[in-house]
Amino acid sequence: MPAPDTITVAQLSRLIGLPDAPLLIDVRTEEDHAADPRLLPASIRRDHRGVDGWSAGLAGRSAVVLCQRGLKLSQGVAAWLRCNGARAEVLEGGFEAWAGGGQLLLRPDHIPARDAQGRTVWVTRSRPKIDRIACPWLIRRFVDAQAVFLFVALSEVQAVAERFGATPFDIEDVFWSHRGEECTFDTMVTEFGLRSEALSRLAMIVRGADTDRPGLTPQSAGLLAASLGLSRMHREDLAQLDAAMGLYDAFFRWSRDAVAETHNWPAPQPGARTGIVA
Repeated sequence: MPAPDTITVAQLSRLIGLPDAPLLIDVRTEEDHAADPRLLPASIRRDHRGVDGWSAGLAGRSAVVLCQRGLKLSQGVAAWLRCNGARAEVLEGGFEAWAGGGQLLLRPDHIPARDAQGRTVWVTRSRPKIDRIACPWLIRRFVDAQAVFLFVALSEVQAVAERFGATPFDIEDVFWSHRGEECTFDTMVTEFGLRSEALSRLAMIVRGADTDRPGLTPQSAGLLAASLGLSRMHREDLAQLDAAMGLYDAFFRWSRDAVAETHNWPAPQPGARTGIVA
């Protein structure tokens, strides 16, 4: 059993990718981070030496703090966070325990530079349907929870990217785009190092819906139908994105936890006899 105000690797792994996941704060030293620059999904880097200043903005938030081994740095930072009104826990065993347990780790190579407010900024063409909703979902749940998405006319995506320091995605001739038979969601899962059984299963569902192959998985046709319905319910792209986040949350939880579950009606009654008696 973990100590009070401590969360285990197994417990935290069940929260990763969920809409109510805690804020993950990586306070490893520069030396430890340089030795392994990978990050826990959607985590942010903070300097423990300035905690009294930056922790004030986290009052009321739930957070998990991690350092290299879960000792003095994360313990001290979590205590400061609690003093400033946050609900803060320490990751038991720290980064070493997480990495040693084979948990999901985010590759930082292609994470875009952040703006003055610490957010990544992305731009794509307007009127999203599937890939341009799935990718923002993946980014906000596993890369940057505060990411900003700009939806503009196709002809202006590249110019907006240059003028506003945004990263273009899901258009031709950019890094974050389709590759062969795979869609942009696949590219992001691969390049960010987010391969897991659940995300790989979800990627195939998205691929079937986005590339006119609804028979690729039994769920692809349903995702396509729901996505087209949402696009007609919402004229404003950001409103559509907000509405669709729960849809992808549900597909992710199914992909992770419920693939073997079936449903029928009426439910069998306890003690009910089945079959035919001669």
